[in-house]
Amino acid sequence: MSKRRRFKQTTSLEERLAEEARHLREEAELLPHGPVRDAALRRAREAETGAHISDWLRSPGLQPPK
Repeated sequence: MSKRRRFKQTTSLEERLAEEARHLREEAELLPHGPVRDAALRRAREAETGAHISDWLRSPGLQPPK
């Protein structure tokens, strides 16, 4: 039976998603207009949205009732 490879993340999920979005936007600037560029921009927007949602879920305003 194989073991799971585990490792600790050195950066937060929000930081990794923001970096991925930045990288995808830079990549999209170099591509010609078309479906490949649109896909890169869509993935960048999805990464940014994921970072915002994750940040929103961790906000102190969303604590469960005590």
